[in-house]
Amino acid sequence: MGLERVVDGVWLLRGDFRGAMNIYFLEDGDGVVAFDAGTKGMRKAAKAEAEQLGGLKRVVLGHAHADHRGSAPYLGVPVYCHPDEVADAESDAAIAPYMDLSKLPVAPVRWIYPTLLRHWDGGAVKIAGTVIEGDEVAGFKVLHFPGHAPGLIGLWRESDRVALVSDVIYLVDSARLKPLPEGEASVPHPAWAWDHAKAKESVRRLAALEPKVVGTGHDRPLRGDNLRETLERAAEKL
Repeated sequence: MGLERVVDGVWLLRGDFRGAMNIYFLEDGDGVVAFDAGTKGMRKAAKAEAEQLGGLKRVVLGHAHADHRGSAPYLGVPVYCHPDEVADAESDAAIAPYMDLSKLPVAPVRWIYPTLLRHWDGGAVKIAGTVIEGDEVAGFKVLHFPGHAPGLIGLWRESDRVALVSDVIYLVDSARLKPLPEGEASVPHPAWAWDHAKAKESVRRLAALEPKVVGTGHDRPLRGDNLRETLERAAEKL
């Protein structure tokens, strides 16, 4: 779909299923760092677009789910994640052991997801190193947002209140495979959660930052001056 400029120094590549899988490229000196790696089907576009931005230096995974690590094994650069994601990132499994798809309310969606996850996944990723809360990635501060995954991280730049948060928050209804109404957000469905209560706490923590731009793992970034209210309302759903 081509690159979209999100804010200064941040570019978004959207692709695969309905163009809703996201890879963020963060300008870092003479090249870029990728935050999340989308799906396996995005690997060629990810390589090409990174080259247009000076070349890819490394990948930092927001978390290790199949639709976020998919292209990572194919990009030829070191891959980093939070320590609590290493085991899942280096596993061959396309479905994390804590996921419970039986919780999804729509039967056809329950049935199709195993196939989709295997299609999106690029397989086990060799992790070169880890990042933790407080580390810096291309001018952003790493924040730990556990819940949807144990080692889910986001990146925060306070100077312009930009948060890149992987799957801390959803702008899609993953239980029905469709977008949420514009301006609405949701905690990821419990079917995907390592700890759904902690996932809600992480959304509340994100809300308290009062971001002006929230770059999510799926769909377009959320923007506005009253995002705290949107995020707090989302934390009370599900």
